[in-house]
Amino acid sequence: MQQLIVIIFICITALTACNQSKEKTNINTLQSGTIYISVDESFKPVIEQQIKVFNSTYPDAHIIASYKSEVDCFRDLQKDSTRMIIVARGLKESEADYYKNQIDYIPRENIIAYDAVAIIVNINAKDSLFTKEQLKNILSGQTNIPVIMDGNNATSTVRFLQDSILLGQPFGKNVKATSGSKAVIDAIEKIPDAIGFVGLSWVGNSDEPSQMEQLKRIKIAMVECVKCDEKDVFAKPSQATIMYGQYSLARPLFYILKEYMEGLGTGFKNFMSNERGQLIFRRAFLAPAKMNFQKRSTIIQNKIKE
Repeated sequence: MQQLIVIIFICITALTACNQSKEKTNINTLQSGTIYISVDESFKPVIEQQIKVFNSTYPDAHIIASYKSEVDCFRDLQKDSTRMIIVARGLKESEADYYKNQIDYIPRENIIAYDAVAIIVNINAKDSLFTKEQLKNILSGQTNIPVIMDGNNATSTVRFLQDSILLGQPFGKNVKATSGSKAVIDAIEKIPDAIGFVGLSWVGNSDEPSQMEQLKRIKIAMVECVKCDEKDVFAKPSQATIMYGQYSLARPLFYILKEYMEGLGTGFKNFMSNERGQLIFRRAFLAPAKMNFQKRSTIIQNKIKE
């Protein structure tokens, strides 16, 4: 009997230690642990850089990202396993109400940068200047030019163009979907008369060798500046044209964070919002939303002693 009591005691002690070890493993802090996030595929290049730098800075932190369509990111946010999503819009009122009713908590959200939808054409394309009216005619199918998109109606790029250019009207039959942003670029390299639409971080980083190689086969088109004082002015997507409202296809980059207590999701959000993360957005040629990096000219005067 005494031996049985000793065996039971040992089993209970081992089980308790195992549970405590498991609890410690599941706990994450601002700089450690493991979380899963879902990211709009059109932001993949710049968010990969954010995660790479964050994980190298904090070796005990493991942010595991899945890159997918905007609609799928919002679906993932409803799952317990997904801590954060990074997308091109904030929560709708109905979505905020859903979380309030279901979990008595509304996920935190904010804009951390401004991106743009870049128009790309083949390097040999004759036309690389577009007015908004021309884009509307092309996207609606009135002008029969092949259009390559990064997916079907579930992507942020498709939604943005339908809302801002077509004003809710359907796309024309000339608009074809591919499996993602890289597939759009590959298609435009092969089709001389087509136009494609991708997130700026896929083609706008002049410090990225692979993107510079791409720009030998494609070029970034310019769009009519609707806020410029002069007429017939066209703008390329860039930090300056985004911030000054000169490029009309600019859009925000949101984080939406579902975290009751401050953990690794909050740590990553803080990193992207502070200087290092904002510099990564800037170096990817997006416009940082949280910090204003200005170059200031200074004059240094040398005092000559007599």
